[in-house]
Amino acid sequence: MSVDSPTHLTDGQLGALRDEIDRQLAKLQRSMRVTNEALRPVELDQTAVGRLSRIDLLQNQGLTRNLHQREQISLALLLEALKKMEAGAYGVCTACGSHIPFERLFVFPETPDCAACG
Repeated sequence: MSVDSPTHLTDGQLGALRDEIDRQLAKLQRSMRVTNEALRPVELDQTAVGRLSRIDLLQNQGLTRNLHQREQISLALLLEALKKMEAGAYGVCTACGSHIPFERLFVFPETPDCAACG
């Protein structure tokens, strides 16, 4: 279903969605500070740390890098949602042009697509 106007969300709904995006951004920024700290290089004393500890450390660093990438993607999506909100284009599916229901946006405020397309 294509729509002519993205104004299917009320001012109250937009306010609630804006608050949710702000809440998620704050939570994400706190998480990113911890992740960035964990990404700092760690020097190991090869004589004091066992082989399994080094393997654990390498695995943890890999997991941390993956988490960092997911956080960067989430940040970009949330910031894009805010831009769309400011432009009056928020809540419209990028794939089919349908309105994205408020309930879906509240759970996934960064989503660019409706449930059928996403």
